[in-house]
Amino acid sequence: MPEKKKEQIVVAPEIRLPLMTLREVVIFPRSIMPLFVGRETSIRAIERSLNKFDKLIYLVTQKHPESEEPTPDDLYDLGTVSRILQLLRLPDGTTKVLFEGLYRATWSKEFGIQEVEPGYPMVQAHGVTSKDTATPEALALIRAVQESLQEYAKINKRLAPETMAAINSLNTPGRLADSLMPHLKTPFADKQAALEQPNPQLRLEMAYELLLKDIELTSLEKKVKSRVKQQMERNHRDFYLNEQIKAIQKEMGRGEEEAGQELDELAKQLEALDLPDEAREKCAKEIKKLRQMPSQSAEFTVIRNYVDWILSLPWNAIQPTSLDLKAAQTILDEDHFALDKPKERILEYLAVQTLVEKIKGPILCLVGPPGVGKTSLAKSVARAMGREFVRISLGGVRDEAEIRGHRRTYIGALPGKIIQSLRRVKFNNPVFCLDEVDKMSTDFRGDPSAALLEVLDPEQNYAFSDHYLDLDYDLSKIFFITTANTLHSIPGPLQDRMEIIRLPGYLEVEKARIAKDFLMPRLLTKHGLTVSDMSFSDGAVLEIIRRYTREAGVRNLEREMASICRKVARKVVEEGRADKPVAVSKTMVPTYLGVAKFRYGEREEQSQPGVATGLAWTEMGGELLLVEVSLMPGTGKVEITGKLGEVMQESARAAWSYVRSRSDLFGLRPDFYKEIDIHIHVPEGATPKDGPSAGITLATSVTSALLNLPVRNDLAMTGEITLRGRVLPVGGVREKLLAAHRGLIAKVIIPADNAKDLKEVPANILKDLEIITVEHMDDVLCHALTMGVREDIFCVPPTDILPLSRRLFKEEHQPRTQ
Repeated sequence: MPEKKKEQIVVAPEIRLPLMTLREVVIFPRSIMPLFVGRETSIRAIERSLNKFDKLIYLVTQKHPESEEPTPDDLYDLGTVSRILQLLRLPDGTTKVLFEGLYRATWSKEFGIQEVEPGYPMVQAHGVTSKDTATPEALALIRAVQESLQEYAKINKRLAPETMAAINSLNTPGRLADSLMPHLKTPFADKQAALEQPNPQLRLEMAYELLLKDIELTSLEKKVKSRVKQQMERNHRDFYLNEQIKAIQKEMGRGEEEAGQELDELAKQLEALDLPDEAREKCAKEIKKLRQMPSQSAEFTVIRNYVDWILSLPWNAIQPTSLDLKAAQTILDEDHFALDKPKERILEYLAVQTLVEKIKGPILCLVGPPGVGKTSLAKSVARAMGREFVRISLGGVRDEAEIRGHRRTYIGALPGKIIQSLRRVKFNNPVFCLDEVDKMSTDFRGDPSAALLEVLDPEQNYAFSDHYLDLDYDLSKIFFITTANTLHSIPGPLQDRMEIIRLPGYLEVEKARIAKDFLMPRLLTKHGLTVSDMSFSDGAVLEIIRRYTREAGVRNLEREMASICRKVARKVVEEGRADKPVAVSKTMVPTYLGVAKFRYGEREEQSQPGVATGLAWTEMGGELLLVEVSLMPGTGKVEITGKLGEVMQESARAAWSYVRSRSDLFGLRPDFYKEIDIHIHVPEGATPKDGPSAGITLATSVTSALLNLPVRNDLAMTGEITLRGRVLPVGGVREKLLAAHRGLIAKVIIPADNAKDLKEVPANILKDLEIITVEHMDDVLCHALTMGVREDIFCVPPTDILPLSRRLFKEEHQPRTQ
């Protein structure tokens, strides 16, 4: 009879009904669902449906279940016209209602949701129908769904046998999908999507997909429950056995007695140590707590480890410091050549310590390219002061706990690396090197650079708080030295706490001295050779430095020299030691090391128009920088190439503007630039180039090309230019002059403000160079261009000007023909 009733359902094309909204529930046609109703508006809508609408009501699901008073935008467009089968009022005020879904229906947005007295909503519902026929493809899908439903019934005991029989008797896709969906444990959004699907076969495919997913999740849920149950049974068994072991040990008088003896030893150790009052009080309290708990408990082990850490730290253990300045200077000079500023700062610190009883440890930051000796200098400082040396690398550190430690609530908690290192050296005043401080990272575990702020602040590190110790620890006696390759990646507040000492790259003469006095003895010993087996000539060392390495430090130089030592060592083993040592000369270097890897800049062979030689600074030292300018007929376009950075591109534009502003003085027509295109190029385009020191070089090359006047090939220059022609100072003068000397340059033009930097240049370099200081670009051109000058007109065009250049000059400055 119920099935026949459902067949006789009449879908009303349009009907006004009371509205009841549902939360996380979707009711389908031909399904029966009990619901607990608590909202007053819903209860009034149900009562109105029973009294005036033949028990019919319109049910629609909310998009947001948390909404207490949903608006029309909060409701889905499609719901279900349903019939109230049964109503039961419960003592707690809620109402249990049994609904039967009849057919799908949309509600009219034009009619909207109208509030009707006595306070219930009404909607205009429009019935939705679709043709539900069983095609061959639909029959195959129905059979697959019914087979999967049998598997689902085996693992889900909620499906009663009569429910299964009723579902299996359905032979159309739409009715089967509507009957199956209410029994699946799936989000209401998926059920709403199935309700809104007008195609019965597609609706059944959606139900089939959700059924398979539900089967998979239900099977997995049963496996997890079984595994958890077994684990709980195992834990109960282990607990029971542990309690039995405790009882046996207590009866036999063992375990606890041994633990008591260990605690007595800890108490004696505490009395003998020189600890701060806070640490002593904390440690005594923890030992007392240990006496009151069983030794087999997990907390006993945690507290015992904590007490061991407190007792093993060098709270007031100070290592005597050597304050002999002459001996310290000798050690520093033995280990490192040059590096005068860092050595001077170390000696100043030792001098101050000899005059005062206590000084807070300084925080030095050695900044320089790789291989210049930052870390090894820190080791030499420790040796010169007679202190222990500690080094930790911060490269790639992401966790703040690496500095501050873990809190004791975590399993396997430990103090930070600072405290761990002090425990290892057993003194509280070592030389502490924090390597690669510029390569720390940040992620969800915290910012280690922020944790270093307290470590490296002399005003705070006397009371450093480690999370594990939870006690103030004095780090002020430690001599901290940090190293970094660059400063831009170090946060500003951290830089502010350190004294920055820059270590520039070594000059060629310094590298040659290091190779001879430091590297060579070490390499001979390392390879089992002596001075009677081999030697390097000065030319060979310079050849390796110039053509086989390009670096600021000496690491690659040591590697290349070691390669030669290995080949000589093999020769000694195979042929025996010779009467004369193997003398490695400049011409023999390619035999050992192969084809040269690099080339160094040399001056041009001839003076040419449009080609000027500049000087550049790199981390590997100074370099010659050629600038080429070419003129072509055009429309005034300026092209700049050579992989130049923004600063050099702006310098090129400023130089071009300066030349145009001086066109009258050069004898050029005011509109000369409209007939030409100018191309400025800096060779070696694969090498990035940037910096504010090529302005006068660019302006000289442009002027030379326009006037067709060659630039002296034995002259190099460095300096920045303003639009008015002023020459501004630059950096790296020492390295640039060395590059000029190496490239056979005779004259060098530098800004007048850089004259003070000549004090840092070796005397033998200055002896071979003629240094010209200038303040204005006009002075640069007078020295750089090979033709003469006049007071009224800056440069007179020569007689061999190209036809292109001839058209650019005023008539009164046209060259005479010979």
